[in-house]
Amino acid sequence: RIGERGMNMEFRKKEYKPFDIFDNEWAAIMVGNREKFNACLVSWGNLGNIWGAPGKSKATVALYIHPSRYTAEFIDDSEYFTVSFFDPKYKKALAYLGSHSGRNENKIENAGLMAIPIGKTMGFKEAKQTFLCKKLCKQQFDKESFVQEIRDYYELYPDIYTDGHGGWEPHFILIGEIEQIIE
Repeated sequence: RIGERGMNMEFRKKEYKPFDIFDNEWAAIMVGNREKFNACLVSWGNLGNIWGAPGKSKATVALYIHPSRYTAEFIDDSEYFTVSFFDPKYKKALAYLGSHSGRNENKIENAGLMAIPIGKTMGFKEAKQTFLCKKLCKQQFDKESFVQEIRDYYELYPDIYTDGHGGWEPHFILIGEIEQIIE
């Protein structure tokens, strides 16, 4: 069914496992266009709704991405992105996406995956489910806004969550309006 602004609204009727969809299934974000795009593993995220009158708020996905990721550069310049979920047989490919940089190689191809156009951005041919999202907000978290427990977590992994100067930097939040879900 096509709803307001030509969007497929049927996905609002589906049931999701919000605490498992990112934590256990993992996901990959892809952003860019046919000429230049990149992707990375996303294991922190959530589904919800925000910004609208009761019953008419925007269905959203929120992702937490570290600013050192090459994909972050594409997010700044793009209006749309996809979030894709895969069958368990693709865990090794997703792990490859999470451990290699697209700055130095075609990591999508090297992971054994294929990029395809979806709307005004790119997605994965192998995905069992893809959310086509319009970027609504990207906001960098401030270190000082975290409770000590979260700061302690980041301090345990300064090489992973590097600020490029020997310390750590937190993730940013990316919120996108889900315009369509492709299965």
